[in-house]
Amino acid sequence: MKALDRKLLRDLRRMWSQALTIALVVASGIGGFITSLSAVDSLALARDRFYASGRFADVFAGLKRAPLALTEQLRAVPGVADVQTTLEQVVRVELPGLADPIIGQLIGVDWRAPARMNLVTVSSGRALAGVQEGRGAARSDGSLEVLVSEAFAQAHRLKPGARLNALINGKQRGLVVVGTALSPEFIFAGLWGMPDARGFGVFWVDREALAAAYDMQGAFNRVAIKLAPGASEQAAIDGVARLLSPYGGREAHGRTEQTSHAMLDNEIKEQRVLGTVLPAIFLGVAAFLLNVVVARLVSTQREQIAALKALGYPNTAIAAHYLKLVLLIVALGLGLGLLVGDWLGGQLSGLYAEFFHFPLLEHRIAPWLLVLSTGVTVVTAVAGTLNAILATVRLPPAEAMRPPAPGSYRRTVLERLGIHRMAPALRMILRNMERRPLRTLLSVGGVAAALAIVIMGNYIRDAMDVVLDTQLTLGLRGDVTLWTAEPVQDSVRHEIARLPGVNSVEATRFVSVTFVNGHRRERSMIRGYAGRPELYRVIDVDRRETLLDGRGLVLTDRLADKLGLRVGDPVQIEVMEGRARTLTLPVGATVREMMGLNAYMDRDTLNLALGDGDVTTGYVVAVQPGGEARVLEASKAMPRVAGAWSKATMLRNMEEISARNVRIMSTILTVFASVIAVGVVYNNARIALSERAWELASLRVLGFTRAEVSGLLLGELAIVIAVALPLGMLLGLLLTHGITELLKSDQFFFPVVIRARTYVGAALCVVVAGVASALVVRRRIDRLDMVAALKTRE
Repeated sequence: MKALDRKLLRDLRRMWSQALTIALVVASGIGGFITSLSAVDSLALARDRFYASGRFADVFAGLKRAPLALTEQLRAVPGVADVQTTLEQVVRVELPGLADPIIGQLIGVDWRAPARMNLVTVSSGRALAGVQEGRGAARSDGSLEVLVSEAFAQAHRLKPGARLNALINGKQRGLVVVGTALSPEFIFAGLWGMPDARGFGVFWVDREALAAAYDMQGAFNRVAIKLAPGASEQAAIDGVARLLSPYGGREAHGRTEQTSHAMLDNEIKEQRVLGTVLPAIFLGVAAFLLNVVVARLVSTQREQIAALKALGYPNTAIAAHYLKLVLLIVALGLGLGLLVGDWLGGQLSGLYAEFFHFPLLEHRIAPWLLVLSTGVTVVTAVAGTLNAILATVRLPPAEAMRPPAPGSYRRTVLERLGIHRMAPALRMILRNMERRPLRTLLSVGGVAAALAIVIMGNYIRDAMDVVLDTQLTLGLRGDVTLWTAEPVQDSVRHEIARLPGVNSVEATRFVSVTFVNGHRRERSMIRGYAGRPELYRVIDVDRRETLLDGRGLVLTDRLADKLGLRVGDPVQIEVMEGRARTLTLPVGATVREMMGLNAYMDRDTLNLALGDGDVTTGYVVAVQPGGEARVLEASKAMPRVAGAWSKATMLRNMEEISARNVRIMSTILTVFASVIAVGVVYNNARIALSERAWELASLRVLGFTRAEVSGLLLGELAIVIAVALPLGMLLGLLLTHGITELLKSDQFFFPVVIRARTYVGAALCVVVAGVASALVVRRRIDRLDMVAALKTRE
C-alpha cells in the first residue's frame, strides 16, 4: 500500500464521526432524489406500458344520444384513425349491510364487437359470460353479471360471486360480480378528482342489457377516438364536436382533460419537482460541510504537506490524495443513499398502487438515474472542496512549514454599536464568530435549510387540512348531497324536505359549458348556488365567502387568466347540455379558489339566462345528528334522485389513504432534515474543538471548569441555532411559496398556510438535533488531553 493511501486511512479513522455525518447528509440528498424520481419513473413507465397494451384513446366525448350510424361519419373526420362507441350510465349502487352511498359507473361491453381501445383487462375471476360464450349476461332472476374495477373490489373485499344492487333507470337490479378488471381509462378512479375507492366503482356490463334498460338500442352516448400519427388533435376535436353537436355533444377533449390521465400526470409533475428541489438543498449542505472539513484538515496538516513536497511529491499527487478522501466519504454517502432511495422508492411505489391501478407496477431504478445521481454527487462534492484543497497544496514548502498567521481579533459589532455590558465568555464567542464570518453564515444557513425542509414536509399536511376544512366544512355545510339525472322542477325540494331527519334543503344547478374568448376555449361548469347560501358557499383561499347575489357570472382567477378575461369583459358561453344555446355574459367578479377552473352564478339568474324556468339538478341537505342514514335510505325511493353522497363518508374514505400518505411523506422529510441539522451542528462543533483545543486547554490550566470551557464552544453552537431558527422559518415560508407555484395546476392550488404547530415542531426537531450533537462534543471536551493540546509548533 502506498504511503499516501496509508495516511488516507489513518485520517479517515481519526475523523470517522465527521465523515459519517457528512456521508449521511449526502445519503439524505441522494436518497430523496432516488426515492422520488425512481418512483415517478416507475409510475410513468407503468402508465406508458398500460396505455400501449390497453390502447388508450386520444380523444373523448360524451353526448346525450346518437345513432350507431354516426360512427362512420366520425371515422371520416380528418386525423381520426379509429372510433369506438359505448354506452355509459352513472347509477346508485348498494352493498348489503353497508349504509354508505356508492356511485357506480356502468359501461356497456359488446361481445359482438370486441373493443379496440380502452381495453378491459381481467385481473381476477373471469370475463363476462356474453364475451366468452356469445350469450347475454342477464341471469334468470334478472340480475346482471358485471366486472368491477379492481380498486373498488379491494376496498370492499369483493370476490367473484358477490352481489350488489343498482338503481338502473329507476328500477332496482341485482349485480353479480364475476371478476375484477382494469382499464387505462380508470387508472385513477374517484369522485370529482377525489381519491375515493370506497365510494366510487366502475362496472362493466353487457351492452345489450344496459341498452335495454335505458331504451338505447342502436345508440351510444360516449365515444373514444384514436388519432392518426401526426394528426392535429385540435382539428380532430373540432370536427368531432361539430358532428356530435346535434346529439347533445357540444365538446370533445383530449387526454389532458380526461380525469384519470390528468390526475396521474399531475402526480408525476409534482413528484419530479419535489424530487429535484429538495435533494438539491441536501447536496448543497453536504458540499458546504465537505468544504469546511477538508479546509480544516489540510490547514492542520500544513507541515505534513510541506514534508511531502520536500520528499518530491508533486502538487497533483497531494491534491489527488485529499480528493480521494472526499470521494471516499461521498462514495459511502452515495452507497447509503442508493440503498435508502431504492427501499423508500419501493415503499412510495406501493403507496402509488393504492391510488393508481395498473396490471403491473414494478419499482425500478433506471440506469440514467444512477448515472445522473452519481455525477451530480461527485461534481457537487469536488466543486465544494477543490478550492480549499488547491489553496493549501499550492503553498511553497517553506511557507507551509510555518503555522498559519493568527486571526485578527477586533471589537464585535455590538461593541462598536456601544453595547459593552456583556459577559467575557459571550464577548469571546462573538469575536470568534466574527473572525470567520463566511463559515458562520454557512453554518447558520445549513441549520436554516434543515428547518425549512421540515417546515416544507409538514406544510403539505397543513395544506391538506386547510383545503378539506375550507371545501367540506366552510364551503359545503350540508351533510348529504342528492342529484338528479336531468334538470327537474325545484318543487322536488318539498319532497326532500319531508324526508325523516331533514332540517333544511338548498337547491343547486350545474351546467356543463365551454367558455370562449377569441381563440381561447375552456371546458368548465357553471355552478348555480343560492344567491345568499347557507349550505353550499363559495369560499376563497383566504377563507372568505363570496356572495353570488347580484354579481352575475363569477370566475375563478385561474379560469379568468386562461381565458384572458378581466372583470367587466364579455365572455361567450356555449351550453353543452339540453338544446343548443350560446350566451354572452359579462364577468361580474373573480374569486381566488383552491380547486379547479370553476364558474359560479346565482341559480335563479342562471335559470333566467338559460330560459329553462325554475329547475335544479341537485340538492344539499342538512340533517339532524344521527339522521344521515335515514335520509340516504329514504332517498332511494325517489325515482328522480339519481345519486347521493355523504360528506362524512367521503372524509372518512379519504382519511384512510390520503392523510396517512401525507403523514408518511412528512416523516421521511423530517428524518432527512434532522440528518442535515446533526451534520451541520456536529461538524461545526468538532471543527471548532480542533481549532480551539489549545485555547480551551489553556483555560482549563488557568482554573476554568469543564462546564465553563464547554460553554465557550457550545455557546457558539447555541447562537448559530438561535439565529438559524427565525431565518429557517422565513426560508421555509419562501421555499413553500416557491414549491407551491411550481406545483400549481388546473386541478389544485394549495394555499400557503403554515400553522404554528408546524413552526414549533420544526424548531424542536432542529433544537433536539443540536442538543444531541452538543452532548457528544461535550463528552469529547471532558476527555480533552491538555498536554497534547498545549504542545505548539513553535
